[in-house]
Amino acid sequence: PAVPPVAAVLPAGGSGERLGGATPKQFCAVQGRPLVSYTVRAMERIGWISDIIVVVSPENIETMKSIIEKYGHKRVTVVKGGITRHRSIFNGLKVFAENEFSNHLLQKPEVVIIHDAVRPFVEEDILSKVVMAAKEHGAAGAIRPLVSTVIASAADGCLDHSLERARYRASEMPQAFLFDIIYEAYQQCTDYDLDYGTECLHLALKYCKTNAKLVEGTADLWKVTYKRDLYAAESIIKDNLSQQVCVITDVKEVVAQVSSLLHESLQSQIKVEAISTSLSKNDSHLQNILSGQCYNFVCVTDKKCAIQETQQLVDVLEKSNIPLLYPVVLILVHLDASENISFSIGMEELTRLKKFAREVKKKNILVYGLLIQYK
Repeated sequence: PAVPPVAAVLPAGGSGERLGGATPKQFCAVQGRPLVSYTVRAMERIGWISDIIVVVSPENIETMKSIIEKYGHKRVTVVKGGITRHRSIFNGLKVFAENEFSNHLLQKPEVVIIHDAVRPFVEEDILSKVVMAAKEHGAAGAIRPLVSTVIASAADGCLDHSLERARYRASEMPQAFLFDIIYEAYQQCTDYDLDYGTECLHLALKYCKTNAKLVEGTADLWKVTYKRDLYAAESIIKDNLSQQVCVITDVKEVVAQVSSLLHESLQSQIKVEAISTSLSKNDSHLQNILSGQCYNFVCVTDKKCAIQETQQLVDVLEKSNIPLLYPVVLILVHLDASENISFSIGMEELTRLKKFAREVKKKNILVYGLLIQYK
């Protein structure tokens, strides 16, 4: 189904006191990259999200701007947050409706997604489900089953009562709203709500009589709250990195044909990006893939001097400033489509390749070579 004009507001103003340490969790480095950058990247990958508003506390505005610049994030506007969560989200919504918050108003979306900056593993599928549900019902939010039973304590600190776990759900993010509904709810809500409330779906119900549609979310919507969550996030990101590969080909017909077959056969198992480019051109598409932290490459070529191509890719990797904390795997596939029966790569070339592979291994880049005779 066609998705209506959509924007996303990411509150990123938390102080991270539960995490401990001086750095708020949204700016903590995971695999050398701030957590908030992964969440922005998850939104940015989705073409139908037109604007991404990141709301940060005043002292972190410059930090956030430098993250956007360093990682080449697009369609992002940084907004100064308020002293509470609801005040920050309200500020994020105002850039579509009030001149004082933005020197030029952004185009008002039909639907706005609200998503925590510290939930980096959100997928397009759940975003599109909450957006569609919001379009139909006015508001929608992801939910998960409760892990623990919720109990209420009496004034003397003893058990008062417990809730029947099967009847309740944990409210998660993302949430989505028709823009006019959530904006009106924020305009009407009391100072008490703005200062002590946390649940956006509740505001839509209380002030606009909008019953949110609840959408069952997946297990990866959890929020980085404690230090242990950072370690869990790191292992998920490492796992995701090993599940992506970029296939690079020269634009020749034979080479392109082989790479598209490779693309097809890999697709059922891992995420594959395929690009046709000459590495001598500093390709912007390749830069985007690198900034998306793809660490595995298969380079298909029929050039006589394969080592130059490899060197160029290594150069691009080094210039891109991505933290090579995770080994980069670079597989060079040399296609020999000549009628000649003898191998077209001589011993001299092989020795050079081996030496090159030894050198770049010190930089955490693993180079492998494959020679294919192709009729």
